[in-house]
Amino acid sequence: MTDRLTATTAPYTIGVPPFRPGEEADFGGAFKEQPGDLWRPDPATCTADDSAPHARGLLRVLNDAGEAKGEWDPKLDASELIQGLEYMMRLRIFDDRMIKMQRTGKLSFYMRSFGEEAVAIAQTMALENQDWVFPSYRQPGAQFVRGRDMVSMICHCIGNTEDNVRGRQMPVHYTYKEGRFISISSPVGTQFSQAVGVAMASAYQKKDEVCISWLGDGTSAQGDYHYALNFASTFKPPVILNVVNNQWAISTHA
Repeated sequence: MTDRLTATTAPYTIGVPPFRPGEEADFGGAFKEQPGDLWRPDPATCTADDSAPHARGLLRVLNDAGEAKGEWDPKLDASELIQGLEYMMRLRIFDDRMIKMQRTGKLSFYMRSFGEEAVAIAQTMALENQDWVFPSYRQPGAQFVRGRDMVSMICHCIGNTEDNVRGRQMPVHYTYKEGRFISISSPVGTQFSQAVGVAMASAYQKKDEVCISWLGDGTSAQGDYHYALNFASTFKPPVILNVVNNQWAISTHA
């Protein structure tokens, strides 16, 4: 990956992205990395050194023909693949409709998950129903996996009498108690600390539960990100913390 174009090659500088949305991007040709180049470490026993190549390299599951190969092949059957695709398509359609409502003044606020649909949906599908979901505003698709319907989500965004929080939250700040989907918060990054705290409590009470949370790379500048990593690395609770590197922070390139 060292020969690929990046936003910045020097530390302590504000990089200039090589491509902007709408421009044709060229990252140096076809990928040289192949499925199987990076091994699959045991998440329960691996050390930071074991996973360092994964942080610096490119981990591929699909080959150039679109086939899952190597240790990272999840061995999903056709029904699981179709279900995951249906969730993602549903979210894409939902986002498209809701952003049009916002742009025409029918909603006060809306944020899309365009291009990130698979991030939360695939991971939530891999969890058990008793596991806790601590989302940012880019992971509403996890609610589909947990059984929430679009009408309920629309009612929340509109803030009508069927809104499950009775208008006490901004649009897109979903919460879904039945699916253990914790309320989205406007201050970015708070969900990381909350996820670690609940995971610590679950471990203390010897419950068979896992917590999962996400944030964007821009939010990694927030204190909550570092607090969460500090406590997670010290107490090692059952928590999955994801940094979604979409290279944007709100509306500014990170």
